[in-house]
Amino acid sequence: MAGRALPSHLKPSAAEGGEGGFAPRHHGKTQSHVLLLASVLQSDTRFLGNWLVYVGRTGAPGAVQAGEESCFHYIFGQASALLHSKRHSISPAVRNLSPVRPAGLCFLQAFENTSTNVAASQMRNALNKLADGVTDPAEKKYFETEMDNFFALFRRYLNDKAKGNAIDWNRIAPPKKEQVVNYNDLANSEAVEYLNKLAVVKLNGGLGTSMGCVGPKSVIEVRDGMSFLDLSVRQIEYLNRTYDVNVPFVLMNSFNTDNDTASIIKKYEGHNIDILTFNQSKYPRILKDSLLPAPKTRESDIANWYPPGHGDVFESLYNTGMLDKLIERGIETIFLSNADNLGAVVDLRILQHMVDSKAEYIMELTDKTKADVKGGTIIDYEGSVRLLEIAQVPKEHVNEFKSIKKFKYFNTNNIWMDVKAVKRVVEQNELAMEIIPNGKSIPADKKGEADISVLQLETAVGAAIKHFKGAHGVNVPRKRFLPVKTCSDLMLVKSDLYTLQHGQLVIDPNRFGPAPLIKLGSDFKKVSSFQNRIPSIPKIVELDHLTITGPVNLGRGVTLKGTVIIVATEGSTIDIPPGSILENVVVQGSLRLLEH
Repeated sequence: MAGRALPSHLKPSAAEGGEGGFAPRHHGKTQSHVLLLASVLQSDTRFLGNWLVYVGRTGAPGAVQAGEESCFHYIFGQASALLHSKRHSISPAVRNLSPVRPAGLCFLQAFENTSTNVAASQMRNALNKLADGVTDPAEKKYFETEMDNFFALFRRYLNDKAKGNAIDWNRIAPPKKEQVVNYNDLANSEAVEYLNKLAVVKLNGGLGTSMGCVGPKSVIEVRDGMSFLDLSVRQIEYLNRTYDVNVPFVLMNSFNTDNDTASIIKKYEGHNIDILTFNQSKYPRILKDSLLPAPKTRESDIANWYPPGHGDVFESLYNTGMLDKLIERGIETIFLSNADNLGAVVDLRILQHMVDSKAEYIMELTDKTKADVKGGTIIDYEGSVRLLEIAQVPKEHVNEFKSIKKFKYFNTNNIWMDVKAVKRVVEQNELAMEIIPNGKSIPADKKGEADISVLQLETAVGAAIKHFKGAHGVNVPRKRFLPVKTCSDLMLVKSDLYTLQHGQLVIDPNRFGPAPLIKLGSDFKKVSSFQNRIPSIPKIVELDHLTITGPVNLGRGVTLKGTVIIVATEGSTIDIPPGSILENVVVQGSLRLLEH
């Protein structure tokens, strides 16, 4: 049914509000739901008869629940018209059936359940066809495993939509004291003897496109000519050399980054470090209109596939054999973090706490600031520790979620995991992390055609906290969360605020308080634009807040202090002269420096 429009006899008329009047009449259901209904009605006369009798017997005025009447009569009328147009007949046996309507249940729930089954069945058939096209036995087996995992995710998504599995805000509470341990309260001992049982895993599946770069984000130059990857390698090398251990460095790549990463890591051959790689899953994007896979074959264009978020790390570790490989090496603990978090270095106190507490999973948290109000937070949900993301929060409670008073911490995505526990939850199918639907579009094949709307179903590694024994958070210093997501972040880590020691950024001891808040406008979105406009990073040890909007160029040797706001008005450019010292000022308008 890919690409099919809704049959004309199931479309609302202009008098009924046209396309815009569709969702309100169907309790928010999209046209794809009713398209599935049309498929069922046209393929199953018995179901059509049952359904019409059901609607006819419960749809009389007074029997309809509040808010259902327009939906009832609309669907009933359209289905009756369909019945008449196809000249179906309902047998007396079918007429005598008496479908039971559960108390308080919308009559469309029956349709939801049926449409879920139909969508799942059609997806399963399409995935089987994709697998049938793979000829190599080993590749086919691996591909089938991936598609089975994807189908389980898809089926859960359908069920969640049908049941409306929204989080109950009344059951949410801030974490209990025992659910979050303060870093300063950890034993001041270092688990050096456990280092040989540790592996460091970096999430390396992302591209640098958001910062205007080509290839893996981890190869963007960050500091002193070194990339994220270079800095991570230096950190592990220093750890291995200092403690005479062999901590393996493991990269989880995606199909977007694997080839480039394989070429890049060759330069580390001969270094005192074992670099291992594995690929996360490759799932088919879902066509929004038909809920079928976008790719027609396994070799379909890369735009039809997606990596399903870092929550996939558990199954990918297992399916690729990397988990067993680590276990064979004697690895017991994994320290996982984002490749772009320059603060995520191995911490021996947390490792010691992991061992002492016998926790299977530890999430590093840090204090929330106004810049972090959208970040996921740890909560108590009826006695169980969970991760709550802003996408899960009902609209009326978003401000409460952002409150620093109620939810004090946010997730850094620095995660410590017990290797054998990971194997257990995967083998016993215990993982049921919250699904994050992510709408995307695929460019049309031909000019003039509309882009194709698709859906990606993703999961987050932090959401797995509820599946591990003894899982809890550790509230760590802010220095362990130093991500580079934008050029504003890049300016910060390149500045004199930090010095580089063995691949680790160390903040200047003369700095008082947290790092400054830097906001660069759209003219600085790409790394190339950032480098052209700020060829020399200003001194910012005494800076609190910087905002730059519009085309602004900073000369060499500039010093920024306090709060500095620079706004180039529309059609104008501001050139800050070399050697300038700006302290608690607002610069607005136009200022050009011309060479002569």
